[in-house]
Amino acid sequence: MWDENEGGIAIYKSGLNAGSLGAHGEPQGSAITGNATKLWAPRQWGRVNGVYSSGLVIRYDRATGASDQNIQVSCDTTERRADVITGIATWSHFWVASDNPCARMRLYDTNGTWLRDIAVTDPGALAFDRNGNILVAQEAEGTVLQVSQTGTILHTLSLPTGEVPHALYFDPTTQYLWIGDAGPDQNAKIYDTRTWTLKSTFGVKGGYLDTTTGTKGQVGSLRFARIDGIGKDSAGSLYILSQPWGGSWDHGRTGGTDLYAYSPTGKLLYNLRALNFEAIAAPDPATDAILFYSGMNIYSGTGSADWKFVANTVDPFTYPSDPRLDVTYRGRGLHFGMIASAGTNRVLVATDQNPDGFYFFHFDPAQGYTAVPDGVLPGTLFNATALVRNGFCLDSRGDVWAGLDKTNRIWHWPLTGFDANGKPSWGAPVTVPVPASIGDLSRIIYLPESDTMILGQRITGSTDWTGIGTRVEVYHGWLAGNTTNPNPVITLTSANPKSLTAAGNYLFVGYVHTVPNIDAFNLATGTLDNTFINSNPSNVYVGNDVDSMYGLRSYRRSTGEYVVTKDNYNGSSIVVYRWTP
Repeated sequence: MWDENEGGIAIYKSGLNAGSLGAHGEPQGSAITGNATKLWAPRQWGRVNGVYSSGLVIRYDRATGASDQNIQVSCDTTERRADVITGIATWSHFWVASDNPCARMRLYDTNGTWLRDIAVTDPGALAFDRNGNILVAQEAEGTVLQVSQTGTILHTLSLPTGEVPHALYFDPTTQYLWIGDAGPDQNAKIYDTRTWTLKSTFGVKGGYLDTTTGTKGQVGSLRFARIDGIGKDSAGSLYILSQPWGGSWDHGRTGGTDLYAYSPTGKLLYNLRALNFEAIAAPDPATDAILFYSGMNIYSGTGSADWKFVANTVDPFTYPSDPRLDVTYRGRGLHFGMIASAGTNRVLVATDQNPDGFYFFHFDPAQGYTAVPDGVLPGTLFNATALVRNGFCLDSRGDVWAGLDKTNRIWHWPLTGFDANGKPSWGAPVTVPVPASIGDLSRIIYLPESDTMILGQRITGSTDWTGIGTRVEVYHGWLAGNTTNPNPVITLTSANPKSLTAAGNYLFVGYVHTVPNIDAFNLATGTLDNTFINSNPSNVYVGNDVDSMYGLRSYRRSTGEYVVTKDNYNGSSIVVYRWTP
């Protein structure tokens, strides 16, 4: 729905980006269709000709890239955060769209003339067969209907219990119908429409969550998660769009987007991944920064070319109440990861761009890479109700530190251990007053290895609790009793500090609305020892700035090397810096 450095419809050729059509704020992304000259896609909520509306379909000219038509298709004109146009397809000089909330399919001529409405309950993905009949998926019902253009139901394909028809593709050469199953199987079912019999499947049964061909959550060339699109080109190459788990209807922002291309024989040709829009992945102490955890995904890498997408940590079937699946969540997605390790156990915290709540997870060996939900701060897990608006820290050993709104105290919940399944528990909170010298508190970082507390000041006189002022205080020996005498005090002179992280002997600072650089301050002396710039501009795009409160993570490896990660929302990526002082 929002990607500032890309257009609305991305174009790929032979595995490379070949441009885009439309502005990033135009297409909604729920469906797309086209012929040799035009493309049609649902338009997201926005203003067209001075009027705000949802439920439109926008037409693009493929040669010029221009939007040349907007048609109000749905009777629902007020929905901002749901798909009202749930399917779209074209054949000959016709195109059809599913108007889901209004229980109808709407048939148009390609010149934009409305022809008729066809009443259908719960219409979703669409395709035309080679005779021009409409194939429409009914997800909740687990059926696919074959309907004539005049509205006669010619056939009803009832899928086995549990299968969810989420994407459709009709192959006119074979007359096979491909059905992307969003149920637990997470593969494509292939039916012969001449006999309506299942001929075969494509993809590993269970997809990411299969445990017979990999670890639960592990990605792979035939391991899918929520197939959203299927298509073939004129040479017979197959394309599958898989969009891993996430709660929002805006799938590209939540779980990400994987595009797989296969030869006619099923050999993987390439795989393109857009795994997050705005996110951060934290270096994992248990692997000495070989693995990296975001709020959704796990990555691995040590150099410049060996980066891999390892796994997705969401299981919507075993844990349907996982907050990362909450469609009512109003933020930008729980993509910002924080990770702590204690022995073989890990604690994961997932949060948002500018959060006042933090979601806790653990890892049960029986659940593979799946992060098991534990609770949220504020919430019953920590017996706290005040929002977290004065800083948050999951330290490297799993203790939790927070500045709860309007309490003027720093709260500390010590980790007390893990049960046999890896579930953590914390003791009663210990609180100390916020030092008067820091004024209004905005950030908390605690380094247990050196008993060092770092406190960031809120912008003086500002009501913006997400920003950072110019003063950062460093307390050596905090738990030993030094909670009033900071040394050193670091003065931030660059404009608009936004995110702080620390490891070893360094504090790293990122800025918003200014530069993408990261400053490294010495925690012993307070001096600015280095500024990270883009030392590899021909190969790495680092974006404009850090527009998130917790958009930096850091770790000092056993070799003394510092690894710092940065949220790059401009490039839908995570930047990794390595530095040995």
